[in-house]
Amino acid sequence: MLPSPRRAVAAAIIAGGLGLLAAPAAQAVVDPFAVSACLTGATADVATLVDPAAPGVPAEVPAVSCLQP
Repeated sequence: MLPSPRRAVAAAIIAGGLGLLAAPAAQAVVDPFAVSACLTGATADVATLVDPAAPGVPAEVPAVSCLQP
């Protein structure tokens, strides 16, 4: 007896679900010392919020990159 396409799809879905259940949880932890050091360095970047050459273009907020794990 040949396997039907429905059984193949169901087996793939079940295998994928079991794979997701077995995967470890992804957790990102921010280092508090590195964040404080980054924030003190980012205070000098406040002057770069407005670019005189392109005043209509929004700039990146300096402290946002400090929150990366």
